[in-house]
Amino acid sequence: MNQKVGKVYLVGAGPGDPGLITVKGLQCIQKADVLVYDRLAGHRLLTYARPDAELIFVGKGPNLHVYKQEEINEVIKQKGLEGKIVTRLKGGDPFVFGRGGEEAEVLLEAGVPFEIVPGITSAISVPAYAGIPVTHRDFTANFAVITGNEDPNKEESNIDWEKISTGIGTLVFLMGMGNLPHITTKLIENGRDPQTPVALIRWGTRPEQRTMTGVIADIAEKAKEANFQNPAIIIVGEVVKLREKLAWLEKKPLFGKRIVVTRSRQQASAFAGRLEELGAEPWEFPTIDIQEPADLKPLDNAIAHIQDYSWIVFTSPNGVEHFFSHYFSAGHDIRDLQGIQLCAIGPQTKKEVQKYGLKVDYVPEEFRQEAIIEGLKNYDWQGKKVLLPRADIARKELPEALVRFGAIVDDVVTYRTVRGSGDAGILKQMMNDKMISAVTFTSSSTARNFVEMLGVEDAAELQRLLEGVTLASIGPVTSETMRALGLRVDVEATEYTIPGLTKALLGFWGIQ
Repeated sequence: MNQKVGKVYLVGAGPGDPGLITVKGLQCIQKADVLVYDRLAGHRLLTYARPDAELIFVGKGPNLHVYKQEEINEVIKQKGLEGKIVTRLKGGDPFVFGRGGEEAEVLLEAGVPFEIVPGITSAISVPAYAGIPVTHRDFTANFAVITGNEDPNKEESNIDWEKISTGIGTLVFLMGMGNLPHITTKLIENGRDPQTPVALIRWGTRPEQRTMTGVIADIAEKAKEANFQNPAIIIVGEVVKLREKLAWLEKKPLFGKRIVVTRSRQQASAFAGRLEELGAEPWEFPTIDIQEPADLKPLDNAIAHIQDYSWIVFTSPNGVEHFFSHYFSAGHDIRDLQGIQLCAIGPQTKKEVQKYGLKVDYVPEEFRQEAIIEGLKNYDWQGKKVLLPRADIARKELPEALVRFGAIVDDVVTYRTVRGSGDAGILKQMMNDKMISAVTFTSSSTARNFVEMLGVEDAAELQRLLEGVTLASIGPVTSETMRALGLRVDVEATEYTIPGLTKALLGFWGIQ
């Protein structure tokens, strides 16, 4: 019986910012059995792969060839013949100097079905992120994209230098830093004004993005002095002048920062979104995952007797969400909470409660259990039943204090916090390469799991790995845990919320 042949998707990953991949490209990553990727495909995109997907790095660069092109062709062909769904993830667009056409031809000859998923090419997106439009009605109505790594010693060039030098308004050379002196010489020899503006943009759309400007006559020398190297694009033309007015990315307060978010995937999006708005690249490394309780009977029993309680104390948005999910599933509605007073730790927990049209009776001024205990002293607890729908690893100080006040407390596990699924291998490599600006911790469990997941041998190795990385804590309880684990606390929020943590990071870096 013949084995079923799989399928290969040749996908453009875009220039680096993971937000620039297409919807279809992302779908191809998510369904792939095998993900074959190069160094220009953003690492954050790999986090969307299935946990059981095979990841194959075939990184290529001017001075780096993990796999030769023929070997890459063989990999995707063989995986397709094995019946696998293969996503070949390529930086930019697969058909713009991406050798996607060659890969498609190999697949066609082998009888492996394939699809092409275009990507946003760096030729237009990288200049845009540097504030340079490739066309503008006041400057030029045309542009050309040219390979920058053609061998300058070839007897006959595939580039018509005479025509492009004077016939095209904007020229974009891809991966041409090694040939920059040759490129500028050929342009001048063929009639381009030596004073034509030029921009070099390295690692465009990423936190490492750097831009250098000059003119054709001096840009090669400037680049040599600054050791400005690939991966970079070269853009030649009068449109480069617009950068002074239109540069926008570098003006964002957190531009150039890559910040690790250790919250669960369910909670990370809002924090990550805010960091992105401020110009940072959030790197989601979920150290915790939120799951249902192992035993739902205590929660079901509490909900069945909800009218027996005088107070419900919510200590986290997760607790609110999971409590009401089970509450409504059990056939209850908001009217059944009549007469029960509600307490919430922090504004985010309060907002989560208010989503259900409920009024919160008490929110402590300080968002931690000790402050709640201090504030609740003023209430009459004698003989009152209190429900605490919380995590399985929640601290015991609060229920113990309420018992001392005379309350009857049901401390009910509403959700479990387990170790997350962040890829420690990729994160450690990025820290070794000094690509991480900060790591944020929003609870003691995120700190504990972070250290466990890194799997370092000793404290010295942990310190070496985190050298130069800002470690930020959401509050004193988390900070205490961090120090016990051998982690520095460089930043501690004074308001124990995500907005408070963001504000503290901005303050630490001297950003208003």
